[in-house]
This record gives sequence, C-alpha cells and structure tokens, in this order.
Amino acid sequence: MEKIRENNIGLENKATTAVVEKLNTLLATYQVYYQNLRGFHWNIEGENFFTLHAKFEELYTAAQQMIDTIAERILTLGGTPLHTFADYMKHAAIKAAKNVRSDKESVATLIENIQAIVALEREALKAAEETEDEGTVDMLAGDIKAKEKDLWMLRAFLKRN
Repeated sequence: MEKIRENNIGLENKATTAVVEKLNTLLATYQVYYQNLRGFHWNIEGENFFTLHAKFEELYTAAQQMIDTIAERILTLGGTPLHTFADYMKHAAIKAAKNVRSDKESVATLIENIQAIVALEREALKAAEETEDEGTVDMLAGDIKAKEKDLWMLRAFLKRN
C-alpha cells in the first residue's frame, strides 16, 4: 500500500496507516460484494424472482453508497483508495460469485459475504478506536448495524424455503 499523506484532520499519519489498510481491504471486499449483488440481481430465477430481484437492487444500491463513503474516508485519512479490479481481487476477503441463479445459493452466498464484511468492519473499527478516529468509528458502527439487520433478514428468508 502507498504511503499515507498528511490528513489535516488532527490524526497522526503513522497512527492512521493501519486504519487505511483495513479500510482498503474493506473497500475491495465491498466492491466484490457489490458485483456479486449485481450478478444475483441479473441472474436470479424461480419462484422468488420478484422478491429477490428487488431486494438485491436495494442491497447493491446501499453497497454503492458505502463504497463511495469508504473511499472518501480513506482519502480523508490521507490514503489512496484501491481502484482497480486487480487490486480488488487481490485484497478482497470474499470471492466473486459466477452464474448463481438459485434463490438459496444466492442468499447463502450473500450471508457469507456480509459476515466477512462485518468481520472486516469490526477489525477496522477496533483500529480506528485505538487511534481515536471517531469519524471512521461512526461510519463503521452504522454500517455494522445495518449489515446485522441484513443478516437477520436473509437468514429468515432461507428458513422459509
């Protein structure tokens, strides 16, 4: 990863290096998650098509917003957000899903993806707390809460099948 530039928000650059690295891993993972959601949205088939097609669109729209928020936070901290597909695939904590069409497989994959994202967010949140980076803590805490709700809803969906 690149050297951290001056951040001008009162945090020591040396202290924010670990936060930026963790946020870049989160960013890469979110990009793969976003693309997985797009694929599920486009390719879903079966009796739950209408329900999941709409849900996947809701989730990828939220993911797109979070991707931008994470990248801008990295910049605020003096870092450079990863921005190539090669970097995303190299640093992401999840794999790209290909040709998934079934409701159960797509939802099960999403659960795994979101669990990985929440784990990364908790690691980054801990690093941010250690550097007294309240802005990053706030950003991550809100998303963790939203992702925990997504996990609950997706698990409930799988139980009805």
